[in-house]
Amino acid sequence: MIVVTGATGNVGRPLTRALAEAGQQVTAVSRHAAAVPDGVRHVAADLAEPAGLEPALAGAKALFLLLSGDLHAAGASPADIIGQAEASGVRRVVLLSTQGVATRPFGATRIAMRVLEDVLRGSGLEWAILRPGGFASNALWWAESIRAQRVVAAPFGDVGVPIIDPADIAEVAAACLLEDRHTGGVYELTGPEVITPRQQAQAIADALGEPLRFHDLTRDEAKAAMAHSMPAELAEDTLTILGSPSPAELRVSPDVQQILGRAPRPFADWAARNTAAFR
Repeated sequence: MIVVTGATGNVGRPLTRALAEAGQQVTAVSRHAAAVPDGVRHVAADLAEPAGLEPALAGAKALFLLLSGDLHAAGASPADIIGQAEASGVRRVVLLSTQGVATRPFGATRIAMRVLEDVLRGSGLEWAILRPGGFASNALWWAESIRAQRVVAAPFGDVGVPIIDPADIAEVAAACLLEDRHTGGVYELTGPEVITPRQQAQAIADALGEPLRFHDLTRDEAKAAMAHSMPAELAEDTLTILGSPSPAELRVSPDVQQILGRAPRPFADWAARNTAAFR
């Protein structure tokens, strides 16, 4: 049995599906009731209360750990989840961390994630750590304004980073959960090229077959919008990266190619698969 947390999200959903299609027994964990692929067990649990994960972890051999936004906030104790997994007999944990642990090690949320990485390394478990950069699916923040006004509103319109398709993260996670050769690996996951928000907007317009207008947000406007879905500190860290990426954050990593044997998907592929969200 493999347990997938965040199973209804942009990474967890394709990961759950990939594992099920590979013939694995899968338990999908999310806070609320959700549709899952045939043959997949669903358990509603809140990761902020690790003891509540016990029913999901019973009989599990591996865990994919993805933290919800509130588990990045001050006072959260995500390390307790690793302890609960170990106590439940789980043998392997694949942690979805963040590129910023290496590139921005002194941000508050990055320090907390590095602590969690170190707890996992020091546990008695087999482990792998995934450090993705920005997600292509963050473009879904623009869905409402695109549907209503055919407008993309974003900060730093001409500053790019090599964002990654969540489906690629899911495939890498599946490989790390299933293949012993990835045990002890720390993988930086990026897309195949640096792409700006303005270029992303054009890719979505091309996929829709109609023009979109780009509107530059100020940093404060963007932070206010992001604060509805993530802690303010995490929003601040994210905007710092988006506005002033370091050379390390601009680097295209070879790790997806190394693990999957193919190049990561370009943003245009993600846009073409997700046009329904913008119509």
